[in-house]
Amino acid sequence: MNHQHFYGRDLAIHLAATKVSTGQLYKLLERRISRQTVSQDPSCAEQLRRYLTDDIAPSLEGMGFSCRIIENPKPGHPPLLIGHRIEDSELPTLLTYGHGDVTSGQDELWSGDLSPWSTTFEKGRIYGRGSADNKGQHSINLAALESVIEARKGTLGYNIKMLFEMSEEIGSPGLEEVCKAYREELASDLFLASDGPRIRHDMPTLFLGSRGVVQFRLIADPGNGARHSGNWGGIITNPAAELANAVATLISPTGKILADFLRAPEIPDDVARLIRDLPVGGSDGDPEVNPAWGEAGLTDGERLYGTNTLEIVGFSAGRTDKPVGAIPERAEAILQLRFVKGTDWQAVERNLREHLDAQGLGHIEVQHAGGYAATRLDPAHPWVEFVTRSAADSLGETPSVLPNLGGTIPNHCFSDVLRLPTVWLPHSYPSCKQHAPDEHLLENIVEEGIKLAAGIFWDLGEPSSRGLAERMDTCREAPLDA
Repeated sequence: MNHQHFYGRDLAIHLAATKVSTGQLYKLLERRISRQTVSQDPSCAEQLRRYLTDDIAPSLEGMGFSCRIIENPKPGHPPLLIGHRIEDSELPTLLTYGHGDVTSGQDELWSGDLSPWSTTFEKGRIYGRGSADNKGQHSINLAALESVIEARKGTLGYNIKMLFEMSEEIGSPGLEEVCKAYREELASDLFLASDGPRIRHDMPTLFLGSRGVVQFRLIADPGNGARHSGNWGGIITNPAAELANAVATLISPTGKILADFLRAPEIPDDVARLIRDLPVGGSDGDPEVNPAWGEAGLTDGERLYGTNTLEIVGFSAGRTDKPVGAIPERAEAILQLRFVKGTDWQAVERNLREHLDAQGLGHIEVQHAGGYAATRLDPAHPWVEFVTRSAADSLGETPSVLPNLGGTIPNHCFSDVLRLPTVWLPHSYPSCKQHAPDEHLLENIVEEGIKLAAGIFWDLGEPSSRGLAERMDTCREAPLDA
């Protein structure tokens, strides 16, 4: 293909776009999606390792990286990969990240002839498990990086490091420990990666962190076993009723958090300005937004990105498929708190125990099931300004900047452990059906995303970006938001 009419930055973006238009990127993605890298399934352990050794490492080495496999410090979990491409120790260094594991394929639930383990193109969508989360996203970035190296004839003008994991879908066991143990090896100036969705399919987006998450299980078990509801009803404890009332002390019938220790701090003005008027939903496949749900007096954008939500993600007692006339033996509920920066999330378990005790529900067991910290880079940080300007130059429109994603990713490993300013460039959208049947990428987002990534990777190597590193040194004196 003739590239002679393109030069510099334009050439890099043209080469990246050509990888899409010729199908080169999609051929690569087909191979990666065919690998059944389900981190929840122990039988996939070899596939998880081979994704790193047989796919990611060769791709990186072809771009001049040196790579090594790091065994997971958490026994029984898949390995990680660290890659380096160092041109000059005096140059700025970028750290990037991806994960190659996916959730269960749910093969029998996909529509028509669609399969989770092969790519199918249909009406502007590319179907396949991992297409959106995260194989498609890191494949876009690696193809863009390769294009910039080609356009610069083998150089970048900065250093780049890659951290790759294979267990993000089960909570990233070992990732934080690896970041701590290899802190010096991973030392960088900036962080850029792709995961999660845009605000909307037609809105290029950057986000600077994510809401945190705490998950806990509540168990009501009076110890009586299942008992006939006629013979014993009214004189023994019904654990389902007890647990339902316990949950009702935490969340209202309209989704408002009732317990003060679970509520969010006031939304900062600089954050509110960015999220207040953002659209939520409205695209094909999106669920219907309930304007009366959650915190009153907030816009949709503020409810999704600026405050805390308590969600019941599981509730069980007795049987609903084949009901019997018996008081159930026990009842369980699994709840998730999605929270913003400033929430005392590490005290949730203790505060919840005290709350239930005060309600006379001290015999309900609380089991903490882990969590992530909330993160949020200052929107005025120079790295945010740099990426925003680069994205605008590539697309001719300024991207929307989210202070934090509504969901949760392991950003604290990079922002808190490695102390890096973090910017995420998502190449998906809210209705991509990640974790569900019919997961897909949108072709138009792939086309835009590879241009955005190539532009940023190019601009980092420009002489004008050297001033960014100096400004970074000034910012490093002040602690990042955590």
